[in-house]
Parts: sequence; C-alpha cells; structure tokens
Amino acid sequence: MEKTIVLYPGLGVGHFNPMMQLAAALLERGYAVTVALIGHDSLAAAVRRVASSMPSVRIHTLPPVQDHPALALDGPSSLLLSYLRLLDRYNGRLHYLLCSTRRAHALHSVLGDGESRRKGSRELGDGPVEFFGLPPVPASHLLAELLEDPESDAYKATMAAMYRIPEASGILVNTFRSLEARAVAALRDPRCLPGRVLPPVYCVGPLIGSSGDGEATSPRHECLAWLDGQPDRSVVFLCFGSMTNWGLQSEEQLGEMAVGLDNSGHRFLWVVRAPGGDGVPDLSALLPGGFLERTDGRGLVVKLWAPQVDVLRHRATGAFVTHCGWNSALEGVTAGVPMLCWPMYAEQRMNKLFMVEEMRVAVEMVGWQQGLVKAGEVEGKVRMIMESEEGRELRVRAAAQKEGAAVAWNDGGSGRAALAQFLAEVDSRQPLARDGEAIDGELWQPV
Repeated sequence: MEKTIVLYPGLGVGHFNPMMQLAAALLERGYAVTVALIGHDSLAAAVRRVASSMPSVRIHTLPPVQDHPALALDGPSSLLLSYLRLLDRYNGRLHYLLCSTRRAHALHSVLGDGESRRKGSRELGDGPVEFFGLPPVPASHLLAELLEDPESDAYKATMAAMYRIPEASGILVNTFRSLEARAVAALRDPRCLPGRVLPPVYCVGPLIGSSGDGEATSPRHECLAWLDGQPDRSVVFLCFGSMTNWGLQSEEQLGEMAVGLDNSGHRFLWVVRAPGGDGVPDLSALLPGGFLERTDGRGLVVKLWAPQVDVLRHRATGAFVTHCGWNSALEGVTAGVPMLCWPMYAEQRMNKLFMVEEMRVAVEMVGWQQGLVKAGEVEGKVRMIMESEEGRELRVRAAAQKEGAAVAWNDGGSGRAALAQFLAEVDSRQPLARDGEAIDGELWQPV
C-alpha cells in the first residue's frame, strides 16, 4: 500500500517553500505527498513552480468555508490572530481530507512554545525574561501578541496555540543540531516543560531551496549577471523579506539607507520595495537625487525581488543585511555569509538575539527599535563588516556554520538522520516514546 504524508503549510511563501523542500526529501524516500492548501493568491506562483518541478506531489486546495474570513493586513499582530481564526474555520475541511487519505499523517505549522502569564509582558519593557535553555530575552523582543493585554483576543489565541504543542506526537524543526545545540539539549531535558511531556523534536534541516521566495529563476536574473562582474566577497546584499503589506520601511528610511550606502564606498545589491507594499517602487522618487547616478556600477538597485538563495551563494556576496526572518537567517548561515540584523516583526527580534549572541555570525543595526536606522549607522556597520578585524572574525565563524549546515544534510548527517528516525517511527504506527513514556497525539507539527 502506498504510504502518504499530508503536508499543511501556512499561507506565506516563507512557510510554503521549506515545506516543499521537505516534500522533495519525502519523495526521494518513496513516500507519496499530498499538500493541503487554503486557497490564497500569495501562493499562486509558488504552487505553479511545485506543480511543474514536482508533478508527483498532489496539490489539494481545501474547499472554501462559508463566510471565508479575510486576513487582516494592517499589522503583524492582527494578521496572526486572523490567521489562527482562519485555520480554525478550515479544521473540518482538513479532517475530511485526512479521513479520505489512508495512512496519512498531517504536518501542521504552528507557532512555538510557552504558557500563560498573569500579566502582559509589555509591562516588563526591556527587562529580561528567562526561558529554560536560552539566554535571557528582553521582554520587548517577544512576539507582539505576547505584549498585548492578557485579556485581548490576540494574546489568548496565541497562548492557546502554544499551549497545545505538547499534544502533538512529534515536532519537525527546520534547523540543524549543531546550530542550536543548547536549545536542542534543553528540549530533551524534563525540566523544559514542568508537569508535561514534550514530544520528540526532530531537527530535519536545513531545508533550503534554490531561490529565495518561490519565483522561477529562468531566465537567469539580471542581478546574478551583475554579480558575476564583481570581486569575490565584495558586495553587501540588502533584502528584507516578502511581507510588504504593512509598510516595512518608510520613504525616510529608504533615504537614510541610500545615503549610508553611498558614503560607505562599498559595492551593494539592494532590493527595494515601495513603502506600504504599494506596487512597483519609483526609484527616482523614493531615493535621494543623484544616488543612482553616483553609485552606478558600484551598486545595483533591484525592484521588488531577487533570487535570494542564489545571491547569497554567489562568490561576490560578502555580507547580508537582513530582517532576520528564520528562512533568511538559515539561508545566510548555509551560504556562510556574515549578517547585519535589522528585525521588523514577528519572531525576528528573538532571531536577532540568537544570530548575534549564540551563532555569533551577525551584528545588530542600531536604531531599528526606534523606527529609524540613520545613515551614519548604515555606513559604519557596512564598513565594519567589510573592512575590520571584527568583520573578518564574523566571516570565519560564518564559514564554520556553513560547514556545519553542509554536514547536517549530507549522507549520515544529523538532519538526514533525524528525518529517517521520524519516518521510521511513522511507519511503525506505534505511539512514539520519549524516555520510555508513551506520547499521545495525532499531529506532526513543524515549526
């Protein structure tokens, strides 16, 4: 009988693409893969790519529910709350699909881990919050939903989702063991979740595609040809992810960045989106007068999108200015490129702490918390990472992490071994055990 695994990715390409890398790994091992989707225009191009490159993957769009709730796009917090409500509305449709697929196991993206507090974390300001197995985290760096009033819908929904994680049979994580050794060890410690049993955690990464956000890269993007003409490790790459619906960078901020890059004297490749995500940016109107002319040849400004993974792996790329989304962080690590951290929303502030303090392959762009990184900071940090001894040390550590990522996904590596262990336990059709104890639950949950 054909063994089928059902994947249930989130609505954004940042969730969909790594899940499709998992799909490819499952296909290689002889499993049939069905992808359950909630219909959403943002995934259309990525879905077409998968249909073309992996025709054996079955794409199943769940039938629409009555009064399909719209996603709120006026900020990350409202988006998460409406997203959780949307998933709740589609649970019946997903259940029907699973019941019709023999020997199926659902892999369902969730948020993370935590438990309720009696007061909101906002009251703590930048005061440290202690988590087992992690360095202290400033309260201001937590998810925005956890900084809400504890009686708010966003706070309650987020905490409810987190609290249910231990009900899963297992958790797949897109990381590799050596990258997060301390956290992995903590998750295996009974003290991690007092009074409850955490299900097995499988570090099956790094799951990285060949291009940044799911768009086709044929013909070859113009920016790659431009990089071909640049010296090795000489270009600073600036790219801030695919979420544009709530105005990630203002026109003022774009101007400060332009001045900083101009004054740094270094080569750069910069992906620019219009403030508020309103269509194709008008570079002549958004950027300072004469900027494009002065930096012609030394810099290249690309509108909307560039093939991020391919750019990061190019020999000419020497540094990466990133919003610290986990996909981007992992892509920087696997490319061995030192990073400048500029977090914006969701868990990116926590990722920034990890990249700077634990991985030690990045430094922070000062000013993001105040909403404006000044030109002098951009210039100074670009010069630091490209010219200084500190920058050289970052590059050495980044190269070491790149090697660790490669080893993890090679034959016999930790990522492949974790996936093999997961599949063996799925095939056994027995309750999973951790330290000799039976684990109940039905969902396999990658985070």
